[in-house]
Amino acid sequence: CSRPQKVCLCPFLPVHPLKVSTCLYIIQHPAEESRVLRTVPLLAACLPPDKCKILVGRRFSEDRYPELATMCRSPSTLILYPGAEATNLEEIAVSASASVMIIIDGTWSQAKDIFYKNSLFRLPKQVQLKTNISSQYVIRTQPTNTCLSTLECAAVALTIMEKNKSIQETILRPLQALCSFQLQHGAQIHHSKEHLLKNGLYDKPMPKNKRKLRRMELLVNNVKI
Repeated sequence: CSRPQKVCLCPFLPVHPLKVSTCLYIIQHPAEESRVLRTVPLLAACLPPDKCKILVGRRFSEDRYPELATMCRSPSTLILYPGAEATNLEEIAVSASASVMIIIDGTWSQAKDIFYKNSLFRLPKQVQLKTNISSQYVIRTQPTNTCLSTLECAAVALTIMEKNKSIQETILRPLQALCSFQLQHGAQIHHSKEHLLKNGLYDKPMPKNKRKLRRMELLVNNVKI
């Protein structure tokens, strides 16, 4: 895990990489590379190298990423991105034979920028997770109570696609250990922005941008955004 011995996560990683048939393409925003407490390295440590490929960047053209372009055009490729056009993964996994899933790694605004400014990512079938579980990545603030980290999304998605419930437990184990170590060393639990707003605990200045302010109002009023 490349962490100091005192907070080593290796005991919480699987002894051998998980055997999965699905290949993940993690499209990572460059800003994520500089974050100390990232979840993607933990995800990669749980899977075989050929089943978890990480591409870093903001723009992905067919000329520069021919392999990715080929994957995006394949009928067996899915992209995990919620929205009105997305189908619940739980509803198609039973009959689907998808071998590739694309997941965007970044903040919600970064992920949105990558998704809408790269036409390649609108070629695969768009899917989303229909889950009410709360994120266990409690050392980083999420927009809503049900927003999940990249590792958690991958864990849930692989569990569905591989039809193996133990996958989720195995992949989440190092994340739980990471958060536990950080809390033991002084980190604070980060409630979601939704929780802070609803309970009058949001202590930052409200945004002047009308669009961002409207999004906060929707969070308070339980409107899906």
